[in-house]
Parts: sequence; structure tokens; C-alpha cells
Amino acid sequence: MVGITDAWFTVTQIDDTTFAISEFGHWEKVHSYLLIGEEKAALIDTGLGIDNIKRITDQLTSLPIIVLTTHVHWDHIGSHSEFKDIYVHKDEEDWLINGIKQLSIEQIRKDVSRDITLPTPVTFNSATYRPYQGKPTGLLNDGDEIEIGNRNLTIYHTPGHSPGHISILDNHTGYLFTGDLLYDETPIYAFFPTTNPMELVQSLERISTIPHVTKIFGGHNTIGLNPDLLQEVKNTAKELRDEGLIKFGTGIHQFKGFRVQF
Repeated sequence: MVGITDAWFTVTQIDDTTFAISEFGHWEKVHSYLLIGEEKAALIDTGLGIDNIKRITDQLTSLPIIVLTTHVHWDHIGSHSEFKDIYVHKDEEDWLINGIKQLSIEQIRKDVSRDITLPTPVTFNSATYRPYQGKPTGLLNDGDEIEIGNRNLTIYHTPGHSPGHISILDNHTGYLFTGDLLYDETPIYAFFPTTNPMELVQSLERISTIPHVTKIFGGHNTIGLNPDLLQEVKNTAKELRDEGLIKFGTGIHQFKGFRVQF
């Protein structure tokens, strides 16, 4: 097992070649995931940007790293500038280049600076914090296959939380990385102007039918959810639809293992 002690990041080894890199000192409890293949590694998201995640990935692999962006929200693109090869779904290329739509820098700075429980590095200043903006190396589409050497990743376009949100299936292990489409403890958000409740539910239905999932890894909170949750997700989608709840303003809906907020 790899043992890394760090002042800001917590590294959880999922298996010999898969790691969660977490920021538990922040209220978002955000996770990025490093998947190491034989030829290169894939980093799913880069965290908050309060500290430099490359310090951690450098300790875990010497292979070239490609960044796969689940979605362009500030808490998942924080260290994008530290990497050369960045990929994003085509529907959020504009967000990555020109900024996150309908979210002010004032609100972002307020959110990034609240409820921090660990000392932050001297390089972090919430008053000057600005999310990454830049042109991606390449664009992702639904059904794309990413090969990193003895490890094939399938891209699923799963909009709703954001227009270009993706989920990623590691066909080698059966791990499903769901970003902000599915996680536990805190509500899954679909109440912002840039979210779409109907698309979110359709995306939940879609991932519930993916075969041979062995573990679910969301972008926040618990690392590694039981794949049985996908059956609950399928039941939930039907219940929300049958009760006419899939629209803005219906509030928080609690289900077994997760919550959704419209």
C-alpha cells in the first residue's frame, strides 16, 4: 500500500493502480481519482485549486497524465493549469475557455473560502482566487473510448447537473466514476439555472443500466458506493417521474442512499 502524508490532500488507495485524492479540509469534501495504466494515467478532475494536486500525482506515478473533466465547475478544475493534456465534453468547452456560466466570481470566492477546517497553503488567497480557464487539448463525446494501456475507459455523457457532465466507466475494474451525478450524504444539485432536472433524471436512469459495475465513485463524500445503489437509482427515477416531481422548485427528495434537490 502507498502511504502519503500531506497537509492538505488525503490519498486513499482503492487498488494497486487506482487512487482517490481527497480534500476533506473543505466543506465540499471533493475527490479526484488517479487511474494508472501501463502507458499513461488518467486523472479524473483536479480538485479545488486551494493546493496543487500535482504534488500528489507526482508521488503516485511518473507516467504522462491526461485529465478527464467530469464537468466544468470550480471545485473540479482547480489544478487543471498544472497539466498539459486536458479533456472536457464538447458541451462545456466554452465554459472551460470563457468561464462558468451564470456563476459570479464573488459567489465562487465566497464558496471556496467557507467552512475550511485545515490550514491552507500560503499560496491560497480567496480574494484573488479564480477558476481555471483555458483551451482543452481535446473534446469528449458520448461513447468515446480512452485507452491508457491495459485499461480502457468509456465516456458516458450524463448531463443534468451541468450540460457537459460525463460519467466514466473503467472497463478493466468495473469502477464507475459519476462526478456530481451520483454521490451520497449531501443532495445532488439540479436547482441552479444551468442545471436541468429532466436531463439529470434521464442520466441517472442511464447509468442504472450500465452492466458489470463493481463500485461507484462520486465526486464528493463517501469513497466507493455499493453498485446495488444503481437499482435504487432506477426505482427513484420512476418514482420522481410518476409523481411529477422532476422540475425546479420541488425541493429535496430523500431516497435510500442518496438525495436529489430540484
